[in-house]
Amino acid sequence: MFTAKLQCTRSEIKRYLSLSSPPAQAQYSKNMSETVVNTYGGSPLNRLSWLRTSHAFLNAVVALPSTRWMLLNSGQPLMIKSDAGDQSFNYLTTQKVKPFLGPEPYFGQGQNPGELVPEAVEEEHNRHSPLLAVRHRGAPIVFLGLHETEHDANSALPSSEFTNPEIAIQKLNGTAYFAMDIAELGLPETEVKQILDGALLGNGRSYSWVEPRSLMSSMDSFTAAVFANARSMVDWNFRNKFCPGCGSPTYSMWAGWKIACTSLLPWTDNTGRKPCPSGKGLHNYTHPRTDPVVIMIAIDETGDKVLLGRGRRFPGKFYSALAGFIEPGESFEDSVAREMWEEAGVHVWNVKYHSGQPWPYPASLMVGFYARADSSKPIRVDLDNELADARWFTRDEVRAVLDHKAGTTFRKSDFKRMNEIVEGKATEDKTNAEMAAQALSPADPGAASKPVLQREPTDDEEPPFRLPPLTAIAGVLIRDWVDGKIGFKNELLKGNL
Repeated sequence: MFTAKLQCTRSEIKRYLSLSSPPAQAQYSKNMSETVVNTYGGSPLNRLSWLRTSHAFLNAVVALPSTRWMLLNSGQPLMIKSDAGDQSFNYLTTQKVKPFLGPEPYFGQGQNPGELVPEAVEEEHNRHSPLLAVRHRGAPIVFLGLHETEHDANSALPSSEFTNPEIAIQKLNGTAYFAMDIAELGLPETEVKQILDGALLGNGRSYSWVEPRSLMSSMDSFTAAVFANARSMVDWNFRNKFCPGCGSPTYSMWAGWKIACTSLLPWTDNTGRKPCPSGKGLHNYTHPRTDPVVIMIAIDETGDKVLLGRGRRFPGKFYSALAGFIEPGESFEDSVAREMWEEAGVHVWNVKYHSGQPWPYPASLMVGFYARADSSKPIRVDLDNELADARWFTRDEVRAVLDHKAGTTFRKSDFKRMNEIVEGKATEDKTNAEMAAQALSPADPGAASKPVLQREPTDDEEPPFRLPPLTAIAGVLIRDWVDGKIGFKNELLKGNL
């Protein structure tokens, strides 16, 4: 009897805790024990973090004809439109972006233009030398990583091999990716246009800088993941121009992955100044930040009701998962419980992890959870007043909205209202407004990649409320609950009988 019970338990564990590697876009089979990859996640690049400090490697790989660049302008990516009207993401070669890069060397810049500092020795790596891949001239450049043609651990290049970059670079298999935001340069628009016209125009093509949220429903998983990394990193570099320790200007190190105080450069005259505290120890303001946010749904004890909220910033009848930033001294579970109580006056327990989603606006990590709650208890939205409303919905109510053609669609009027609330002004750019509205609409797998704005539904076509699309983790959480992919043990067993 004991043996039979043990075998049954193992079978359940295997059934509910099996691991696999599904494709991107939150696709998996029968249970929530599998890895979920949401939009912007699933980075396809080997980031080669141990080589970010080697300017010999970085300068060698920048010069490769195969190297590709993601160019942004104030966080907006560069898009190419063909004469047929099709729009696509555009990666540029180093040759085409050279006018934006400034004089060589691009990494390991010495005191005077054209000078190259010596490659660091192991001792300098250990004591965090201020000259590791130093770039103190020009806009920061971010090395995103290598898209490898072969995934072989034996082909990984140690930093020691780059004593002779010309030989080492021959062993590199794949395409290197870099990113840069040209807004850092402060160039006149006419100069930027002149450079890009020469590099991109021809064969009926045109180009534009595009609101990135408008691309969510049309980006492939590779581009979405590369973009999330690029946008968060260039934004972090843009926001950290002065040292928090002493107020001096900062400069870029480690291929855009570290900033340092200019008072630490060996040629800086610090006469009469106190040493900058950033020169000793490790400091969290010298490395990129990621702001974790918990986002969660509550499921009642019957398993047939879910708690959703309507934020004051969102238009009309739009309901979604609850969310909030994690505070210092909290675990993920602590934050889920606190946010549920503060926003909806609901106590939760049995908090379970679902999946994560990078959110590069500017650098959040959405950490998805679901938890138990008692639907018979009163709901309160008057504690922190972040929600206009919160309520329990049945599975059938939510499924009906998800199946409705306008159930997960933002309209032009919705986006305009939300923009006025968030930005404090009306949207003047009609194209970007419409495309951003499309970003919050579900993607049609059979449609062309060119964004097409949903038409305004008539009153009789209106769903009773709206929900987020599957490009957002909130939409994935809600859909997975409706489909029975997440829940608690008794519910899952009941649903599979």
